[in-house]
Amino acid sequence: MNLYAIGYAGRNKDKTWEHIEELKKIGVPEPKSVPELYHLNPELLNYSDKIHIIGDETSGEVEIVLIADADGNIEVTVGSDHTDRGLETISIQKSKQICPKPLAEETIKFNDIEDEWDDLELFSYVKNDGEWVEYQSGNVSAIIPLEEIKTFLKENGVELKDATVFCGTVPLKDGFIFGDAFKCGLKSNKLNKTIEIEYEINKLKE
Repeated sequence: MNLYAIGYAGRNKDKTWEHIEELKKIGVPEPKSVPELYHLNPELLNYSDKIHIIGDETSGEVEIVLIADADGNIEVTVGSDHTDRGLETISIQKSKQICPKPLAEETIKFNDIEDEWDDLELFSYVKNDGEWVEYQSGNVSAIIPLEEIKTFLKENGVELKDATVFCGTVPLKDGFIFGDAFKCGLKSNKLNKTIEIEYEINKLKE
């Protein structure tokens, strides 16, 4: 099984480039392409209620996730592209490889929500100083269209078979927060269904 993450997947390309310019000011290198595809270690996938990380500047990020089996049947769920923000200034690829990627075990059949794709809702919260703070909230319409995702993957030699793909996120409410726990979810109003994950962020001693 292969694991991928699509970065810089905002549908509004002008805002995406504005964000890239902002990141460049704090030392994050410009991506080679927009969007950009990251091939990740599948062993990073994490289904537990806690992760262990190194460093003080890591944060979660809610993502809509496609899971394709060997026959090409696709399920949809929610995950967190937990990333080392400090390491991002050196290498985005390495920053994504250093942290576990929490993923919900519950899924929705792709065919059941394909016509609702843009209206699916993503949200996340960070626990900071013992309080849950709203971190992200928005519709999947903020991410590049589904057909563009499929085309992008194909152009990069990725077939949606035996693969898990983190497809993108929605904007942060107010900048990065490096908290002690993270929770996020994906909501389908059509199915009246919400899939959520929550996990503790445990910092290893250095």
